[in-house]
Amino acid sequence: MDGALVINKDRGMTSHDAVLRVRKLVRERSIGHLGTLDPIATGVLPLLVGAATRLQRFYTARRKRYEGRIRFGFATDTYDADGHALGPDTAPRLRPEQVEPHVRALTGKFEQTPPPYSAKKIGGVAAYERARRREKFTLKPVAVEVYRFDITQVEGSLAGFVIECAAGTYIRSLVHELGLRVGPGAHLAEISRTASGEFRLEQAVTLAELERVVAEERLPQVMIPLAELLPDLPQAVVGAAVERRLRHGGKVELADSQIEPARLEQPIDSEAWKPLRVRIFNPQRQLVAIAQAVVPRVFQPIVVLPESTALVKK
Repeated sequence: MDGALVINKDRGMTSHDAVLRVRKLVRERSIGHLGTLDPIATGVLPLLVGAATRLQRFYTARRKRYEGRIRFGFATDTYDADGHALGPDTAPRLRPEQVEPHVRALTGKFEQTPPPYSAKKIGGVAAYERARRREKFTLKPVAVEVYRFDITQVEGSLAGFVIECAAGTYIRSLVHELGLRVGPGAHLAEISRTASGEFRLEQAVTLAELERVVAEERLPQVMIPLAELLPDLPQAVVGAAVERRLRHGGKVELADSQIEPARLEQPIDSEAWKPLRVRIFNPQRQLVAIAQAVVPRVFQPIVVLPESTALVKK
């Protein structure tokens, strides 16, 4: 059962808790998630299972999409609904034209300061641990990119939004900054990640659904197989001799006619692949390796997958 599982994470659960639950359900220890979700967040939590965890390095720059609601009127110390209010609730009644100009200013490339309650390390200690101890500290701004920030509805002190951004962007910080710009302060009331790279909410199952799937022995029906991962990479099919060379770490030459370009309806990576990387399959459509161009038409395997990707459970 090597491949990916897309979990629709419940609110109140950490990403780590979700991974532990899935490990017990599918009886596989080799599972890793592709991007933490805060406990307040629901939605897409992609998990790589078994041999697919070898592909984790290729998912660090995936763009994300979020939907949710912002509550204006007061900020919180965590920048979300789980925190303590930093002032009285002014309960403003806002109009779209009061919010949208400030949203446009938070689109594009800019420097963003992470929330004080975050996993960012300061002197080897997570910022949230220092914040809980009421320590004074400063987080350094980091470069982020927001491709899309749309306000979908404004009703009283609540505003709906859709955000598409590069990996590493804190939605809570965007909302907090928007509250400062609009005036009365704001915090993240609710949020759902609807896409992470190639993975979509429509593919996701809740942990309760996964439990039923496992009990009914239907796990393969909800897993995304290795051969379907990293669809934004070009692909090539090779014969047995080239496959053996790849499995021993040898360089191989691929003609341009062998390489089939990726076909995507929309971008799923934060930036273009550099240098060129290719998924290489054998004639049985088993993923053999991810290879990287070292010179034109010559590729070096950087990840080699096991010959048999079937896990036998006793």
